[in-house]
Amino acid sequence: MVEQRLLRLLTRALRDYRLIDDGEHVLVALSGGKDSLCLLELLAQRRHIYPPRFQLSAVHVRMENIAYETDTTYLEDFCRRLDVPLHVITTRFETIDSYDESETNDQTSISSLSRKQKTPCFLCSWNRRKQIFNLAQELGCSKIALGHHQDDILHTALMNLTFQGRFGSMPVLLRMKKMPLAIIRPLCLCHEADIQALAEEHQYQPQRKLCPYDNNTHRTNIRTIYNQMEQLNPELRYSLWHALEREQKLIEE
Repeated sequence: MVEQRLLRLLTRALRDYRLIDDGEHVLVALSGGKDSLCLLELLAQRRHIYPPRFQLSAVHVRMENIAYETDTTYLEDFCRRLDVPLHVITTRFETIDSYDESETNDQTSISSLSRKQKTPCFLCSWNRRKQIFNLAQELGCSKIALGHHQDDILHTALMNLTFQGRFGSMPVLLRMKKMPLAIIRPLCLCHEADIQALAEEHQYQPQRKLCPYDNNTHRTNIRTIYNQMEQLNPELRYSLWHALEREQKLIEE
């Protein structure tokens, strides 16, 4: 059963990478897509099974100046069925001139922002993260859980190698240096195909994105290349994952 397989892999990730300690309060970033819905549902089940036992909350961030069709009623009902409090935040992103260096995290300093292209997509993501960080601290959360699965992490590793000349990816566990928070990715061992199967089985209603800037062709191309590489070596997934583990790229503390 796909749900049991996903729950088993999530439990293994929590144990192997020590993502959640007993008694912690975890905030799930609920975008409304299949991955974050799956993550919240599995964590909601997992907290009642056996240690570590933890408290769970969810946050959904809406951006005023991006055309999204979000059904917060569906998300509220979804969270209510799981007995998870949902916080809905409406915000907007501004120009880079409005940022304060003291508000950045260890991954996004103003100096690094100045070296990046300030695309609307980048600024939107930066502001969403900022709202999530602020709420997590207000609620007393120690962990922020994101819905990236193993395919996301492997594709990102190939993107970084291809376009940035470095070997690394989104870490499974990332501890912030400027605040008492850590980002975790509990679906890191789960395959996207299994998550898609669960979404269809449970009839998730993903939020519809109408973002005019959503044209990340690099990630689409890397996905195609990854699929071709997997045809050459069906064990590609595990080879790349073990390489990330050997080079200690999955945990940043």
